[in-house]
Order: sequence, then structure tokens, then C-alpha cells
Amino acid sequence: MNIRTHFFRILFCLSFVFSAFSQVKAPEAYGPIPNENQMRWQEMEYYAFVHLSVNTYTDMSWGKGDEDPKIFNPTNLDCRQWARICKEAGMKGIIITAKHHSGFCLWPSKYTDYSVKNSPWKNGKGDIMREMADACKEYGLKLGVYLSPWDRNHPDYGKPEYITYFRNQLTELLTNYGEIFEVWFDGANGGDGYYGGANEIRKIDRKTYYDWKNTYALVRKLKPNIVIWNDNGDRADLRWVGTEAGYVGKTNWSLLYATGDEQVNMLRYGVEDGNAWVPGEVNTSIRPEWFYHLREDSKVKTLSELMDTYYNSIGRNGTFLLNFPIMPNGLIHKNDEKAALELAKAIKEAFAVNLAKKVKAEASNTRGNSAKFGADKALDGNKETYWATDDNINTASLTIHFDKPTTFNRFLVQEYIRLGQRVKSFTVEAYVKGEWKELAKETTIGYKRILCFPSVEASKLRFSITDSKSCPLISNIEIYNAPQILTAPTIIREQSGDVSIIPADAESQVFYTLDGSNPTPKSKKYVGKIKTGNGKIAVKAIAYNPAIGKSSAAVEEKFDIARTDWKILETNDAEAYKMIDGNPATIWVQDKNKTMPVDFVIDLGKAEKLIGFRYLPDQNLKSKGIITNYKFYISQDNINWELVDEGEFSNITNNPLWQNKTFKLAQAQYVKLQALKNTKDDAVTGYSEFEVVTK
Repeated sequence: MNIRTHFFRILFCLSFVFSAFSQVKAPEAYGPIPNENQMRWQEMEYYAFVHLSVNTYTDMSWGKGDEDPKIFNPTNLDCRQWARICKEAGMKGIIITAKHHSGFCLWPSKYTDYSVKNSPWKNGKGDIMREMADACKEYGLKLGVYLSPWDRNHPDYGKPEYITYFRNQLTELLTNYGEIFEVWFDGANGGDGYYGGANEIRKIDRKTYYDWKNTYALVRKLKPNIVIWNDNGDRADLRWVGTEAGYVGKTNWSLLYATGDEQVNMLRYGVEDGNAWVPGEVNTSIRPEWFYHLREDSKVKTLSELMDTYYNSIGRNGTFLLNFPIMPNGLIHKNDEKAALELAKAIKEAFAVNLAKKVKAEASNTRGNSAKFGADKALDGNKETYWATDDNINTASLTIHFDKPTTFNRFLVQEYIRLGQRVKSFTVEAYVKGEWKELAKETTIGYKRILCFPSVEASKLRFSITDSKSCPLISNIEIYNAPQILTAPTIIREQSGDVSIIPADAESQVFYTLDGSNPTPKSKKYVGKIKTGNGKIAVKAIAYNPAIGKSSAAVEEKFDIARTDWKILETNDAEAYKMIDGNPATIWVQDKNKTMPVDFVIDLGKAEKLIGFRYLPDQNLKSKGIITNYKFYISQDNINWELVDEGEFSNITNNPLWQNKTFKLAQAQYVKLQALKNTKDDAVTGYSEFEVVTK
């Protein structure tokens, strides 16, 4: 055989091998997979809520449906300001609360008079939905709409006729304002309301009343590219994650069962063997509550809190829906804007330099030994390529080699979810001084997982999949060294009146002010409890780390009169004083009651000029005794009592924050909070903290 023949035989063999490699079969989908609408939504990652309604003008969490439309007058309303802020904050869209539970409509619906058309704003000629749609289009943002199924104003709510009304309004919103990327149906349904003057309690079966199957069909007919969010017992495209606190579970499957009732844990973690693709959306507000309250101007979330939410939503296979409460004048508050833009800047800085670019990577297994599915496909920046293993390989590792010892503290990984979510557990290790050091041991990945850990200098990083439903498909890996963001300290006032300031870490020093000025490292240093007397006081504080020369955001707490001389009456339980000890982590629970109502009475020690009270429920996940309906009484002598306030703690189940109630000025030495109902419909009552508000 001559040399030429030998050469062509070798060439033929090589071409056969290369052809075999190039024809390695791609993996098949495993389990449920996202549809195109869900993929577009997932890739948005971060978008906004805006809340504005009649209760913006009444300082209420929820409107009751009897508010006069004439109070609604956002004289400086500017949807372009909202859109500009959201765009600059890095958001991809805005969901507007077109109608909240009060039933008041931000568009001139032809099916009700309870809307902007009967408000003084623009002499009844305005349409906030139109202005929002136009502003989103101008700034390149997607538009979403929130329509509350519950309507506390409409006379037909609870009757079959209301469903026609509800769908008529839905049709208006999905027909007249262009493309809509998401429709939001709140889970709060039925209860007391105005209902056209009936002023009664109406209960519905939220699983059947709205006939969701046909309502969904209407939505998809009108807007084929939309995704549906619903917490009403019928499977939608997206799910609530069981809390409004700003996080989803560390384990987070984008799966649920196609039928059946979901529990809170299922919402928080998803279901590993679920047969429907229903990913989680993390919704939270930039302030404690959803609608604007003046008292919360100093309670806007700090940068560290917002970054935590980012990592606990987008960084845990979810999306991040951040709410802006619109002020009565129709604008986003400057404090909210500042916080959102600071977050955008911090995210940009944290993910500025991908250390996994232009590095060598090797895998323990590659599908069919084909370059098409090699380790480098997880580092090429192409979301449509991925590292894959052979079908029978459910555990594998990918090792990244740095050119030189490299410092990092963030690890980002993504699965190719178009073919299903597969990874059940994984580890991340760093090769430090000749030894492998475990940095993280985690469970699910999904669309995106971001891990945070202390900075480490290493020459190699090893990502190991320790269990997977099927052969893992990893589309992207990124590594970063994010700047440190200091967490603001915690400020509490004890029953004695003393103030304690608690740093989040041992390395930080704390500086504070009592005069309302912003603290700096030149302010007074905190060295122990601050004696403040018994009067009102405002404390501002920062954490400062001298090693890096950085400060946290300032945190402020305003305290009313001290509870030094308070006595809790009608109980001998010493645990009761936990509700006035200043520590939100301590709880007093009355669980020996057989029926509601349940009272507690406090002797304030002397007569005080009262204008309100504050109640903080148990903050634990498995909380009990959270009061939803109440009456509040005052007395001068603990014999003759006057009812000064009654009502509901709106949304307290999903958002168990400080409940603030005000009433007409009155003088009293004794106060009584009477619990009429709780979230579990039993006779247990729980109290984390209680305060009065004085003039």
C-alpha cells in the first residue's frame, strides 16, 4: 500500500470519527418543561409593582370599598417618572394595580362608576392605565396588570353576576392597552366589605367561584403571549412563594402537581416530582407595606436588605418583583428611588468581572465524548449551548483552572431548563494551597442559582453534581468577586427605656445620633446601652468596618414613650411581659382560651394622651395566634371602658409586620386590645410586641 493510499485511509477514519462526534444525539426533555411564555418571563428576572388606590389617601393597607372617589387626586402623577426609575434600576417591566380590593379602578371602566372618571384627578378625564402603557412603551418596558378578583365595592360580589362584571373588566384591560406580559390575580378573596351599601361579610369558594378554567381561556384568547399569576387554587403559569418577605426556598423546584391543593411548603420549595411547570415569583415591597404610608419614609429597605432579596429570589431560581408604593401626589418617593438605584449600582459592581471567562475547564464526563457538549459550553456565554453528560451519568464534576491564584466570593450556575430541571444536589469546592476546600453544599439549580460565601483565593474551582434526576445540562457558569456590603445594625428599646444597638457582625463598629442627623464614623460610638429616659426618641445608626473603610446604610428607629412602668393586668403569666420587652424575637401566646373574643389589658402607669396603638404579631414561619380583627378600648379607671377603634389588620397573614392604628385623641391610663378573630379561626392569640402612640 503506497503512502498516498495510507493518507486517505487515515483521513477517512478521522472524518468518520468527527462525523460520529458531531452526530451525538442531544438529550431528550426530562419531566415538565417551560413554554415559551414562561421562558420569556423567566429571562426578564427583575420587574416592578406599583400600588396606588383610594386607600393611599386614607392610610389604610386595604380599601374597604366605601371610600369616596373624590379623595383620589394624584395631582402630580407622572407614569414616565415611574418608568424612568424602573428602567434606570435595571427592571424589565412594570405591573400596575389597576384595581385592588377596594374595587376602585385606575382606568375609566365603562362597567362601574367607581373609578378615576368620578375623581377630581384630571376632572374625571384621566386614564392611569393608558399613561402607564404609554410610559412603558417609551422606556422599553413590558406592561403587566393586577386585577383583584375580590371587589369590596361591587354589589354583586359573591353572586354569579359578578363573574360577568369581572371578565368584562378583564377584557377591557387586555384589549385596550397593547401587549401585556403578565396578569396578576390576588389570592385575597371574600370577607367584609361595603358591597354597594350592604356592609356585610360575603364568603366565596375561591377555587370554584371564579370558574378559573374559563377565565384563563379568556385571558389566553385575548393575549396569547401572556403568563398568569394566581393564588386561587387553580393552577396558573406562575406561583406565589408563600411569603411577601422577599425570598423563596434554597431548594426551589419549578414544579407543582397539575391538580390538588398546595401547602405553603410546596409554594416555597416547589415539588421535586411535580408534573406541571409552575415557577416561583418572589414579590415584596421596597417598604414594609404595599401602599404608601408617610410613617414608612424612614423604613425603606436598606441596600443590604435589597441585595439579600436579589440573591434569595433571582439567585434561587425565581424572579424578583419589587413594589413601589406611589405617594398621594402620584410620584415615587425620592427615598424609594435612591434605594432602587443603589441596588442597581451594587448589582452592576458585584457582577462586573466574570472570572470564569477565558479559563480552562474540564469535565469528568462529556456526552458521547463530543465537543458539542464539552465543559467549555458552560463558559461560552451562549444560553443555547450546554455541558451535558451521557444519559446514564447522574453525577459529574466540572473543574475550572485559573491562570493564577484568584479571589472570588460568588458562584453563578444555570441549567438548560428548556429540557427540564434536573439537578437535585451539588457542591462547590476551591483548591487552596494544595487542598480542596468545600465552599457550598446545595440542592436545586434551575434557571439560575447564585451562591454567596466568604472570599477565598484559589487556583481551581470544582463544581460537582452529586445527584440529578437525569443527565445534567449546565448552560452557564460564572464566578465573581463582589464588593462587601455592610448590613445595618438593629436598634431596640427595652422596657426599661434603654436603647441597644446590635451590629450584624463582630468586625463592625457602630456609630449613632439622637438629634435626627445622619451618623458618620465621626458620630458618637456605641459602647453600651443608651440611657434615654421615658420620653419619645429617634435613633439613627450605622455599622462601620475600619478594615475596609466602608459604612452600612443608616437605619432609623422612632420610639414612643418607654414602657418602664407598664403593668399587664388580668394574667399572672410572667411570659406576658415579652410583648413589651422591645425584642421582636420573644413571643407571648395565650393558648388556653376556649372562645373569642380574647382581651389583654395594660396599665400604662399614668394617664397619657393617646392617638393610636401598634401591634406586631409572631414573626416565625409556623406562627400562631395572629390577630386579624380587633376592638380597642381605653379607660381612666379600669372600670368604665370606651371603644375608640375597631377593624381588621389587612394582609397580616402574608405580611405579618407592625400594624399601625390611629384614632381620635383621648386621654387614658388603661388600654385593652380585644382579639375577635385570628388567622387560624381558633381562640389562640399571640403577641410579639405592643406599643401605644401618643400625641
